[in-house]
Order: sequence, then structure tokens, then C-alpha cells
Amino acid sequence: QVVAVYGTLSDLLSVASNKLGIKATSVYNGKGGLIDDIALIRDDDVLFVCEGEPFIDPQTDGRAQEELTGSHTDWLTLNVGGRYFTTTRSTLVNKEPDSMLAHMFKDKDAWGNKQDPRGAFLIDRSPEYFEPILNYLRHGQLIVNDGINLLGSSALFVGVLEEARFFGIDSLIEHLEVAIKNSQPAEDHSPISRKEFVRFLLATPTKSELRCQGLNFSGADLSRLDLRYINFKMANLSRCNLAHANLCCANLERADLSGSVLDCANLQGVKMLCSNAEGASLKGCNFEDPSGLKANLEGANLKGVDMEGSQMTGINLRVATLKNAKLKNCNLRGATLAGTDLENCDLSGCDLQEANLRGSNVKGAIFEEMLTPLHMSQSVR
Repeated sequence: QVVAVYGTLSDLLSVASNKLGIKATSVYNGKGGLIDDIALIRDDDVLFVCEGEPFIDPQTDGRAQEELTGSHTDWLTLNVGGRYFTTTRSTLVNKEPDSMLAHMFKDKDAWGNKQDPRGAFLIDRSPEYFEPILNYLRHGQLIVNDGINLLGSSALFVGVLEEARFFGIDSLIEHLEVAIKNSQPAEDHSPISRKEFVRFLLATPTKSELRCQGLNFSGADLSRLDLRYINFKMANLSRCNLAHANLCCANLERADLSGSVLDCANLQGVKMLCSNAEGASLKGCNFEDPSGLKANLEGANLKGVDMEGSQMTGINLRVATLKNAKLKNCNLRGATLAGTDLENCDLSGCDLQEANLRGSNVKGAIFEEMLTPLHMSQSVR
């Protein structure tokens, strides 16, 4: 209160006692100095009176009381996405002092945090992902409900990582990134089974292009399936059973067909450029397309293949390797065999009318029982 000071010090104490309702016995200035002479009082002095107890600075006393209760250990409640969490200020501040949460709660009201009617501080984030972060700030471990270790719950990884980035919990971010990297399952290179592939075929609209580039079908039974127009480029089809399959206009460029069985398969218009079919069985296959679309096996590796009795009119086998292959009784009319390696190839009983063998290697090749004479103009080597 503001009072007029006059008379003696005893008069001042009497006035203060009446005004404040106490028995004032001592007067102090703002710095805690005891006033024993009224002449020492200045016009703008703030005076403190007491009933004999020692002087206590109100400002210092407020800070001391705050330190006594602990400004960083005050219990507080957070409302995160409608879910309540009770924790201490020190939990939010001490472990990650540079984080957003630390800045939000380091100094009271520094951020002007909004509170709900219950007094809980509002944070508009996912409570599911916030809980592991709060647990981490409490004891440095990634723990989910019921003591489940987060490292076994990979579905939460990405969500918790995003929350950790949002709140700036740097040590947790690094920990999660390492954990996510280590938790990635090993790349699955296991072959696709017939059942899986049939399910895949049934789920694909008939007008959609089926792309199977680079897939692993090794050893799969794909016999008698309709595989027309499917893109098998660079796929692993080694040791597959493709007998009686319809591969009309399929793309098998650079595919691995080594050791596979394609007996009686429909290969009209098939593209097998630079494919590897070494040791495969293609007996009785049909490469001949009535519409004139020619199968292309240019540069293919067909070492040791058995193509006996196949229809290959107009087929392109340019610079392909057919060393030790069996082509008995094949129809190779108008076929392109220029530059093809036919060393030790069995071509007995074949129809090679109008076939182009220029530059081909026919060393040790068997041409017995040819249906039509082989003219010298067809081969220069």
C-alpha cells in the first residue's frame, strides 16, 4: 500500500500496523536493509514491514520456491490426439534438450501452449506413435504397450520415425533408422510356383499386358497354360515344364530356358533373341504362323537342344548356336540359318528348301535323308 511517511519511525510502524492488520516491529528497504531512522527513507522507496522475522525478498523467495518444487519436475498432463499422458517436465526436457518438446515445456508458457478444459496441454499428433517416443524419453528404450519391444513391431517403425523427426528427437531418429535398415527382410529370390502364377493369371484382365521380366520360375510346372503375349524377357525359366504351353508371340528375349521341356509347345511368332535354351527339349514344337509372323531366335544358345519334328518354316536362327543339336525331321523351309553354328548338328530328314545357310558352320553336321536337295548356293562354308 502507499502511505504518507511523517513523524518518527514509531509513527510509521503504527500506521503500517493499522493499515496491514499486523503488529509491525521492523521496516526494511527494497534491498533488505533495516531502517532504524525515518530520515533514511526516500520518496520512491518500496518498504517491507514485518513482525520481527528476518527479511525475505519476495522475488528471490519465488525463485527459491520454484527451485524447491523443481520447475523441471512439475507433473503435467498431455492431451495427444484425444489420449491423455501424464509425465514430468524433466522427462520432456532433460534427455533431448534441443528437441521441440523440450522447447515447448522448458519454460512455462514460453510457447503459449494451449490447454483443454481439464488443463492438459493439447498436442495434435498420433497417440499411437507418441507413446513409444514418451517411453524413450523416460528410459531410453523403444517399448510399446504391454512391454512389447518395438523392434519386433516393424509396422510401427515408419510412424514412430516420422513423429521422432517432427519432435526433433535426434538420438531416437538415428536409432530407428538403423533398426529399420536391419529389420528389412532378405530379398526373396525363391521361384514362383504354378499355383501362384495361375492365381496371378486369373487376376489379370485379358486385355492387360502381363509383364514377367526378370521373374524366377525355375523348375516351375507351367505346362498346358495359355501364356500368349506374356513378356518373359530375362526371366529365369530354367528346368521349367512348358510342355504343350501356348507361348504364341511371347517375349522370351534373353530368358534362361536351359534344361526346360517345351515339347509340343506353340511357339508361333515367339521372340527368343539371345535366349539360353541349352539342353532344352523342344520336340514337336510349332514355330510356324499361318499369318506369316516368323519366330525370331536370332543369337540364341541352342546347344544340345532336341527339336526333332518341329515345324519351323521361316524361322530366324541367324547366328544362333545349334552345336550338337537334334533337328531330325524338322521343317526348316525358308529358314534363316546364316552364320549359324550347326557343328555336329543332326539335320537328317529335314526340309531345308530355300533355307539360307550362308556363312553357317556345318562341320560334322548330318544331312542324311534330306527331303529336298541341298544346293551349294545355300551354304558357302
